[in-house]
This record gives sequence, structure tokens and C-alpha cells, in this order.
Amino acid sequence: MSSPKTVDDLLLNIARDFEALPPQLQSIASYLERQRANIMVQRINEVAEGSGVHPSAVVRFAKRFGFSGFRELQSVFRSNYTDTVTPTRSYQQRVRQAIADGHAMGSAEIARRFIDASRAGLDELAGDFDNKRFNTAVDLLVKAENIYVVAVRRTFSIASYFVYALQHTHKRVHLVSGLGGMYHEQIRSIGRNDVLVAISFPPYGRETLYCSRVAQQHKAHVLAITDSALGPLGSEARVTLKVSEGSAFGFRGLASTICLCQSLFVALAYKLELKLEETSHPGGYDD
Repeated sequence: MSSPKTVDDLLLNIARDFEALPPQLQSIASYLERQRANIMVQRINEVAEGSGVHPSAVVRFAKRFGFSGFRELQSVFRSNYTDTVTPTRSYQQRVRQAIADGHAMGSAEIARRFIDASRAGLDELAGDFDNKRFNTAVDLLVKAENIYVVAVRRTFSIASYFVYALQHTHKRVHLVSGLGGMYHEQIRSIGRNDVLVAISFPPYGRETLYCSRVAQQHKAHVLAITDSALGPLGSEARVTLKVSEGSAFGFRGLASTICLCQSLFVALAYKLELKLEETSHPGGYDD
């Protein structure tokens, strides 16, 4: 078996064989897709740690796709990216160099690093933007009788905002908050003509994955907002919109995800031909 010559060819081969891979190799495949901009500067131990596997599994993965080992696989990523292509990669190199140099950072510099990381994530979102997938996602929302939105922990704020925005339309919108542990009760009414917007990133929220399974069992459409089309959420969704957030000091941002959700709402509102007054604030509550 000859090894792929480009990253795109490698990812096509991975997608073709993904279901047949053992769980450990599936984890590596998902990690490579999420981190394709960074693999060229990562060590094998970092890839293994990010994938949740032993380094020997990374070597097995490389050989599974025709490479002699990890270094040869990594060379494909290196040959595909130049210094001017990927802001995320150069950012990661700068952070590593700062740590290696023992450079003490002030509060303002830390803030700038987070700003740079968010900007890199937005650049990647724009560079990898899939017009067809986005249009399909908007069409699903247009046709939906009910829109359910679920996300947990760090992405719960995104789900809450998205529901707030969608409630400015005439759609029936439901936030699956799990209040009182009632995920089962809140998602059980989803049906064939409904859409579940599921937002999750590694480590994937088990509550979100549960709601996705229920939606599929009830013949509803799942719109996944996640980092990988190969992961447990994206692989089963009707439409997957991929987001790779920038990160700094081990903390991933939310800027790209909120930007994508805002774009979905505005595109939906445009499709529904909402008038200005329909999206304006209705005024205060009565005493």
C-alpha cells in the first residue's frame, strides 16, 4: 500500500476506512483531522496524549496508511504547509518558544495571546468554510417545525445564546438544559420534522451525545457543530459544521463557535424574510 502524498489524500483515505479502524486508531484519526494545522510541529508523544492512546498506537496508525512510521506521516503535513499559510501553527510555535525561553508574561501580554489565538481560530474558520454544508444547515433550520439546541459545560453559553437569537424568529425553539437532570424528558418529544443543534468538542459531553442518539432514533435531523466529521457527534449527524478553536495556555476559545452560530441565525432570519421590528426588543415587562 503506497502512502498518501498530501494531507487531503490522507484524510480521504481515513474517512473511507474510519468505520473499520479499531477504537484507538479512530481516536488518532479524529485528532489528526482536528489538529491538521499543528501536526507538523507536534511530537509523537503529544499526538498520543491528544488522542488518548499510547505512542505505539500512533506508529501502528501510520503504518496502517502506508507510512514507515510517524516521522514519514508527519512529513506529509510539513510539505503541505508553508510559513505563510497557517496562523494557528505559527502561534503555537511562538507560545512554545516563550515557554522554552522562560519568558515571564504580564497580564496584558496574556490577554494578547488569547486575542491572537481567537484570531487564528477565526482565520481557520474562514479558510475551511464549506458553503454547501452551511447552506444545507440553514435549509434544515428553515424547514424545521421545532428546533432543539443542546450543549453542556463550556459550550452551554453558546447554546443559551443561540436559543435566545432563534427566539427572535417565529420558530418553536427549545433549550435542552438538563435542568434537574431531565435530558431524557426534554428531548423525548423531538420528531421527524424537527432539528437538533448539538454543540460539543472533546471531551464530548455524554449528555449531548445522548440527545443526538435520541434525535436520530426519532428520525429528526441532527446539525452538529463540532471539531471533526469523524468524531462521535459529527459522524452520525445530517450536517456537520466544523470549528477548530484557537487555544492559549491549555484553554480553548469560543470566538469561532459563537461567530458560526450568529451567522446561522442571521442567515436563517434572512431566509425567513424577517422585518426589522420582528427582531427588535419588544419592550419591558409589566409590573
